[in-house]
Amino acid sequence: MQPHASAFPARLALASEVGVFLAAYSARGLAVLDFPSASAMPCQTSSAPVPPEVPAWHALTTRAVHAILTGKSPLPLPPLDLSAGTPFQQSVWRELPMIPTGQTRSYGQIATALGRPKACRAVGSACAANPLPLLIPCHRVLAAGGRLGGFSGGLEWKRRLLHAENLGKSTS
Repeated sequence: MQPHASAFPARLALASEVGVFLAAYSARGLAVLDFPSASAMPCQTSSAPVPPEVPAWHALTTRAVHAILTGKSPLPLPPLDLSAGTPFQQSVWRELPMIPTGQTRSYGQIATALGRPKACRAVGSACAANPLPLLIPCHRVLAAGGRLGGFSGGLEWKRRLLHAENLGKSTS
């Protein structure tokens, strides 16, 4: 299970034209990026020391989010802390950025790329547990037959992100 953003020393708001994202940073880097929500809690930091790199990481995160929302490449990214995932989840999360902007893959194709062709459902579960679904592009992973499948941010977000990459016309 993905840790909630409140478990990290730095939680910062990231304003965009579609709402306020919540970015949570650990000592290793960006660990969680939550989609805008009407029920979002106000940003706070804990009493734990905040890494001095956080302002620079947050600037990179902000630029990346704005790029993604317009269908552009989000590079460069801040350091990503994926330590909350299992080894298999981390392998899926490392594979997803290999899908070029504007292209999609199926859960089966990702499983095959990882050398585990029967692990389609496990790939789907790893996508659902992705703590950085905007930066680690699980929206580019579709179900069999090109169906949308699921998305941790909701299907409307998946459609929006695919549309920003000019992929929205061919998905249902």
